[in-house]
Amino acid sequence: MSKYVGLLFLVCLVALVAGCGGSQDVAVTRNHSESTKIHNWKLITTWPKNLPGLGMAPERLADDLREMSNGRLDIKVFGAGELVPGQQVFESVSQGAAEMGHGAAYYWVGKAAIAPMFSTVPFGMNAQEMNSWLHYGGGLELWRELYKPFGLRPFACGNSGVQMAGWFNKEIRSLDDIKGLKMRIPGFGGEVLKRADGVPVKMMANEIYTSLQTGVIDATEWVGPFNDLALGLHTAAKYYYFPGWHEPGPTLELIVNQEALDSLPPDLQKMIEVASRAINDDMLSEFTANNNASLETLVNEHGVEMRALPDDVINAFRELSRAVVKEAAGKDELSQRIYASYMAFFEDVRSYHAISEQAYLNAR
Repeated sequence: MSKYVGLLFLVCLVALVAGCGGSQDVAVTRNHSESTKIHNWKLITTWPKNLPGLGMAPERLADDLREMSNGRLDIKVFGAGELVPGQQVFESVSQGAAEMGHGAAYYWVGKAAIAPMFSTVPFGMNAQEMNSWLHYGGGLELWRELYKPFGLRPFACGNSGVQMAGWFNKEIRSLDDIKGLKMRIPGFGGEVLKRADGVPVKMMANEIYTSLQTGVIDATEWVGPFNDLALGLHTAAKYYYFPGWHEPGPTLELIVNQEALDSLPPDLQKMIEVASRAINDDMLSEFTANNNASLETLVNEHGVEMRALPDDVINAFRELSRAVVKEAAGKDELSQRIYASYMAFFEDVRSYHAISEQAYLNAR
């Protein structure tokens, strides 16, 4: 009897060892499959294809991720209108028609009234301050909470720094000249213009030049000298105004479909996080490096006339901005938390910058 028991034990032991080896083989095969699988994704944008600055940021992001992943994350970038119109980027990524999108949160005010706060606030934080709030002040967590119902995960992915007030086909001598002015201007800035009796017009980049040239609009804000020169706006308007009161530090966003993101292995997810952060910094550096040379070209070679907005216009816009932003925060509990977080951080960083950044700029 003991002979058969011993034999049975031996058979079971062999089966057990074989089974363990099989499980290891399956695990190794699965891990190998995950590490070699190619993920072909689409990235849609609100910008014209390959536009310097804004349009090149998603191209660089795709290139960086392709190289970092050794080709495992292969992203094809589509400019505005190539796959979907620019104004449909948010909805298309939310629905999974594309895995990624690149744009600005103030375009989606129709989805969430408080959304522009994650791009820019008139007379609010600059690029350095926005990056600090998002990454070390709780802003990014609130941003992701806002986009979660849409199945989206946002990442900061670019910033142009303080922008210009825009291009105008008539001089602005006082607040009276704002009345009836048809201007392309999105986000909170558009609402401020409206309350100053101007006429804000919503349109994407590929519509701006023709609309300004043909008189559909009287003025437009865009970005700053580097991008404005590339878009040729100096051939459609005479006057170039500053400062960019409406966009002091506009954060651009990468939005990723959450379900698609969750389907990636952890290392690729981390690569997206790190690459978007790198592009966020890279864009600000690129604009800083190129803006003044582009401005000199606009003024010295193309005869653009520079103008400062009158004090009464700036003062009126500042007061109106406070009311516009505060009202956007009154819609729901999450919006109120976003507003409170932004304003508290703004007050703190502004207090310190008064004796550091601002004091130094005044001193030098």
